[in-house]
Amino acid sequence: MRYLGNNISKTVNNHVLKYNEEGPFSAPVIIFIHGFPLNKSMWNPQMEALKNDYRVIAYDIRGHGKSEPGEMDFSMNLFAIDLIHFMDAFYIHKAILCGLSMGGYIALNAIENYPNRFSALVLCDTTCKADPASVIDKRMQTIRELQDEGVENYADESLQKLFAPESFTKRVYEVESVRKMIVKNPVHSIINTLRALTTRNESCSKLNEIHVPVLIMVGEEDAITPPAMAQLMHEKIPNSTLEIIPHAGHLSNLENPSAFNEKLREFLSSARLKI
Repeated sequence: MRYLGNNISKTVNNHVLKYNEEGPFSAPVIIFIHGFPLNKSMWNPQMEALKNDYRVIAYDIRGHGKSEPGEMDFSMNLFAIDLIHFMDAFYIHKAILCGLSMGGYIALNAIENYPNRFSALVLCDTTCKADPASVIDKRMQTIRELQDEGVENYADESLQKLFAPESFTKRVYEVESVRKMIVKNPVHSIINTLRALTTRNESCSKLNEIHVPVLIMVGEEDAITPPAMAQLMHEKIPNSTLEIIPHAGHLSNLENPSAFNEKLREFLSSARLKI
């Protein structure tokens, strides 16, 4: 039986996963994967914009939002396996995959290991590079601070990196919503995901093996994964499309949803995209 709406439960790979679903059952499927340390609700503007023409699904990665963490150590490989189990549970043979930041890491892992399961890829504010030593050191320091202080200070510091400066005055609701997403995540899940991020493999050397249509989008003011990184991926992925989203930082889909949705719609409806 199919359910529509928010916070629907599904047991996937030995843990309970929560997801939102809208749109016609027979329409092309788009699966949205959120960034870290957020949840599926970050995709609400895109779900609303596309639900009349596509079957749109956003889910909470294990340990985030309302999904259970399960018993296994977090890794990008595990998150990608969860995605495939999720698709299998609904008999979704192929989907369009849209991931932002960590969601992009998961998407790249998934298409590398399960290339026949995806008809197109949308990579937003993400990178194909593994963490350099300096970033790993910073993540380890953050883990110690989270263990000592909890998540409140971490959330405030994260907001300064996630948003473009103008968003703090023009996107007040979105900034506050993201803060709530962060503080509602269990501290142990944030810590476990930080560890998983430090151990992920680079995927830059595999980008030329991607042979589905790819849209790369990045906020013009993204300080975490800047436009230069998006350009690098664009150059390595055959026939990919690159779009720079103005008035946006790392959360381009929330900071400038009208421009983001316009470019996403153009890509999905393009003549060369055979779904």
